[in-house]
Amino acid sequence: HVQLVESGGGSVQAGGSLRLSCAASGATYSYPCIGWFRQAPGKQREGVAGIDAADEVRYFSDSVKDRFNISQDYATKTVYLQMNSLKAEDTGTYYCAAGFMYACRRGGRLTDYKFWGQGTQVTVS
Repeated sequence: HVQLVESGGGSVQAGGSLRLSCAASGATYSYPCIGWFRQAPGKQREGVAGIDAADEVRYFSDSVKDRFNISQDYATKTVYLQMNSLKAEDTGTYYCAAGFMYACRRGGRLTDYKFWGQGTQVTVS
């Protein structure tokens, strides 16, 4: 089992930046892929970015690939999503999720992920 806790959300103006954190605990060695997803009001949840524990694979959705970055801190078992040049359409609840390695290799398919955090709200105005 993996437990995930997101933090770092908030309200920012368009063009600003935020860094989201995903703190993981439990059997993370069995679920090395961490993905970020977001869900806007009235919209389906969509994949944003992901990274595996060995940093073998990174993926980004087309809408964020030139603006966001993903990284990890092994000591704290934390994955970060650095969001720059934020737009109103980036507004939503952001979730991190854990899955097997193939989840990262396949690039952000929601059904590939086994464990989910509670989410953190991002509002861009």
